[in-house]
Amino acid sequence: MIRSHWLVAATALVAAAVPFLPQGRAPSVPEIAWPASFEGRPLKPLAPAPEDARLARDFPGRIARFDDGKRQVVLRRVATATRQLHPARDCFHAIGYAIAPLPMRRIADMDFASCFEAKRRGVTLHVCERIVAADGRSFADVSSWYWPALFGRSTGPWLAATTVERVS
Repeated sequence: MIRSHWLVAATALVAAAVPFLPQGRAPSVPEIAWPASFEGRPLKPLAPAPEDARLARDFPGRIARFDDGKRQVVLRRVATATRQLHPARDCFHAIGYAIAPLPMRRIADMDFASCFEAKRRGVTLHVCERIVAADGRSFADVSSWYWPALFGRSTGPWLAATTVERVS
């Protein structure tokens, strides 16, 4: 019994310390052109939103915003596992949206995106996100991506895509 308590305590301590381990200097994200289309729709570059500048200031990667004729598409490219690539639902919640989960959306045979509904002042948005690794491996959300990326079971650079569609 005492041995299992020590094991639990040691595991918790290691898990709590992992984000604080020195990672050295973050690798730079290679200069790769943004895609011309996303999920079969052509992308039109948009000017950065005010919140983009705040996010980009300390973000270890690149951020760009696009319009695909139906939705806004925010692309974030990162070269290393980072806690600064956080779930879109956290951002929407922080700026006052009420959040409700939606079913995952199938992108391709084995690719899925996590989705949620965001409501504020009579506006309803459907937001979906996923992360794709350099080798094509897809993650439905930031949580499923972070630990494999941190421990080298997925290699970057990664492209995180968030789509925002107004439904009312």
